[in-house]
Amino acid sequence: MSSPTKRRYSSPLRREQAAATRLRIAEAARELMLEHGYQATTLVDVAQRAGVAVQTLYATCPGGKPALAKLVWDITVAGDAQPMPQSARPEVQAIVAEPDPVRKVERFAAMATAIQRRTAPLHRVLRAAAAAAAPDSDVPDVLAATERERLVGSRGPAEDLAAAGALRAGLSVERAAHQVYVLTSVELFDRLTGVCGWDPTEYRDWLARQLRAALLHP
Repeated sequence: MSSPTKRRYSSPLRREQAAATRLRIAEAARELMLEHGYQATTLVDVAQRAGVAVQTLYATCPGGKPALAKLVWDITVAGDAQPMPQSARPEVQAIVAEPDPVRKVERFAAMATAIQRRTAPLHRVLRAAAAAAAPDSDVPDVLAATERERLVGSRGPAEDLAAAGALRAGLSVERAAHQVYVLTSVELFDRLTGVCGWDPTEYRDWLARQLRAALLHP
């Protein structure tokens, strides 16, 4: 007689609890990094503020402090701790479903601005840490990973506009993605809002205009 087959199951409650733990850890780490800087933030301090055991923090971020910084970045970009790809998120799906190319660009500019507002303070902390880092530091690698992901993610709106037949004549998806990547850089947002004193709404409208001019048919 054959032994009964073990049933595989997925517990929504367990996933929710894991997401809540990730979010608590990321929020605690982000607060400490913004308050004290990256170098002065320790894993023990993060665990204490998040109300979790240090072992739980290591289990959540098995790569140590660089992995923690990447977790903080990813959750700050997403706005939550749900393990969902960016392409599946409702705001991205709304952009894809929008039939008007101009409105697509405006929706994308609004989403990009919201992300920049969340990530800009953290990006400043990581940039400062990378600039002051020792040669064997992993902080520059964390920043490089975020930039690679941004460049790959910039293909999404470019491909969406190409599929709609809305890209400017002679403009390839790759070159369109490069322009999206540059125009939505955190550094550019920081210069216009932090140095020049623009309101985020002004930046959003400017970004929409620049993207329209760069990407769409006249």
